[in-house]
Amino acid sequence: MTLVIVDPTDLANTRFALSPMVELVGALATVADRGGPRGWLEPWVDRHRPVFEAVASAEPTLAALLTTMRDARWTPDFLVPAPSGMDTDFATELARIRSTPIERVHRDLALTAHAGPHNAGRIAAVGPTPAFTAPDALDRLADGLATLWDHTLAPDWPVRRALLERDVVQRAGRLATYGWAKALAGLREGFRWLDSGAIQVNDWDGAPYVVGGARLVLVPGGFGRGWIGADPPEGYALVYPARGIAAPTDAPAAGGLDRLVGRARARLLRSLVEPASTTQLVGALGMTLGAVGDHLAVLRDAGLVTRARTGRSVFYRLTPLGAALAAAPDEP
Repeated sequence: MTLVIVDPTDLANTRFALSPMVELVGALATVADRGGPRGWLEPWVDRHRPVFEAVASAEPTLAALLTTMRDARWTPDFLVPAPSGMDTDFATELARIRSTPIERVHRDLALTAHAGPHNAGRIAAVGPTPAFTAPDALDRLADGLATLWDHTLAPDWPVRRALLERDVVQRAGRLATYGWAKALAGLREGFRWLDSGAIQVNDWDGAPYVVGGARLVLVPGGFGRGWIGADPPEGYALVYPARGIAAPTDAPAAGGLDRLVGRARARLLRSLVEPASTTQLVGALGMTLGAVGDHLAVLRDAGLVTRARTGRSVFYRLTPLGAALAAAPDEP
């Protein structure tokens, strides 16, 4: 099994973080998967695959990256350095990729091609990826990634960010209530806390990662994937599948709840299965801020939702009555 070794100080300093690059790398891995996307990802990939193929056709480094990531069990670490916090921006992450030593790029790509660090002893005979031998290879790759970001994820980033922030709020509440053991077990299958002072991240045989005072962040991802991003001695990122990303933003067929409170308010109630702020609800539902505020006021007056301040944000949550209504099955 692969372990992340932490001491009490490392654990106390562990934080949640967001990463636009994690989203893009998750999208790359999904598009590269020959088995094809499953369920809710299929429409997204069908809509954006032509852009990925066009950019890869024009840029050999991106084509080589997609080929290397096809069905791989390991993500090239240089693509996903541990983000600094909740406000990490794409430009900062892209600049870090551009500055990566080319020797590390070759090694990370070889690890990915050979399935993971448990094969690290076999990569010495693997030469550099041909597309990455040119002096400007990393700059060209970064330009290709920027083009993909601009044409696929950037337009929807405010909505995605709101959903990812919502997941963080929910996870942080679970951590505060139940502690690390249950919080980690709920992140992703294979993640678990060991009493020895380590986090198990998968069942592969591999050398442990020793945090040793480096930054350790938990990063939600919107493409149903999880991995560890290692960037020693700077930091480590535990990427896990976010909850709620797959939820459709358009309403289901009108049922009893829709007829009772109205379609828009029914959508709001269903979206509050986990607490959310008005900004997060605006991003998730595509409503205006004014409309969300008006509907929340009506639902509060009816005793279906309540609100509480957490830091600088106000979060709305369902009352027991609201939760019962939101959980009721739709009946046309």
